[in-house]
Amino acid sequence: MRFLHSADWHLGRVYHGVSLLEDQDHALQQFVRIAADTRPDAVLLAGDIYDRSVPPAEALRLLDRVLEQLVLGLRIPVVMIAGNHDGPDRLAFGSGLLQRAGLLVRGPVEWAAAPLVLNDAHGEVEIHALPYAEPALVRSVSGDDTVTDHHAALAAQTAAVRAARAPGRRVVVVAHAFVQGGAESESERPLSVGGTGAVGAEVFAGFDYVALGHLHRAQQVGEARIQYAGSLLKYAFSEADQRKSVTLVELDGAGVCSVERIALTPRRDLRIVEGTLEAIVAAAASDPARDDYLLARLTDSGALLDAMGKLRTAYPNALAIERPVLTGDGPGRAHADHRRTRIQDLFASFHRDTTGLALEPAAQAALERIVDRIELEARSA
Repeated sequence: MRFLHSADWHLGRVYHGVSLLEDQDHALQQFVRIAADTRPDAVLLAGDIYDRSVPPAEALRLLDRVLEQLVLGLRIPVVMIAGNHDGPDRLAFGSGLLQRAGLLVRGPVEWAAAPLVLNDAHGEVEIHALPYAEPALVRSVSGDDTVTDHHAALAAQTAAVRAARAPGRRVVVVAHAFVQGGAESESERPLSVGGTGAVGAEVFAGFDYVALGHLHRAQQVGEARIQYAGSLLKYAFSEADQRKSVTLVELDGAGVCSVERIALTPRRDLRIVEGTLEAIVAAAASDPARDDYLLARLTDSGALLDAMGKLRTAYPNALAIERPVLTGDGPGRAHADHRRTRIQDLFASFHRDTTGLALEPAAQAALERIVDRIELEARSA
């Protein structure tokens, strides 16, 4: 049996003030062509379909068009789950009707929900869709008071899958999680405020293939059967060295899988150039990819007048400038991109800079609780 595995589309993403919808549309049309060429038995979409819980209308229209091409045009079943960026109820609107057409959507957690069952020459395959859920929600739905963290939450969900699986069937699981051993990227939102939110790979014991979302680098975690497909596009300059792809999976009759990465070609690449401003601008004349999204890491040590304006005369889609020789230090400046720094660290750095004093432990604990509550409310909005 053959699957096409993808995740982390983040439709509606805005990076450095630039909407990436046209770039996402370009990549998704390639995805549809790959599906048409490879003819998988199912498409597995492992969460973070949208970039935020209330996506813009243009993102909704793009997803609608792509799913129509896959499900109605190519007649390929699609299994799609909510990730931590998605609004689970919004994503799953109309899921009962859509399932009849070949689109299985799991937004909110449904305990022991029925899997999609497919057949090939070797027998039946169950596909279990496990959407992202906060531990408190899994604890409430399952009635298991021992569920206190992300590992226990996913362990409870996969235990329910094992209890419900039919003997002799191969089993595929679609999930959205940070599995220990995976390599993170800067563009992922942490699953747990003040903690890692990590789960152990042992929760997937006994499954034949695990299609994961959340980590933006395509990668294997331990065994070949546990795979992240990675994100649709590069969503941070720290990912400039990555090659984005979709994952084609072949599952044989014994449940052994082989994996192939099929590269996606972006409409505009996201890359970093380094040197003096003068040298970078001069080099643009012979650069065939002048329309790429650019971070210029400038080595100039003196004052520069309108550096971004000059850079954009050569690279019209330049997004950011870094000047490492001028970078300060301190927890609030731990990352060149302040959006990757935790809110708690930014506040602590601001407090220290303005008062000259570090936050006391009680104040730090109160801050953690406040940010935790805000994050939880935002995810459930």
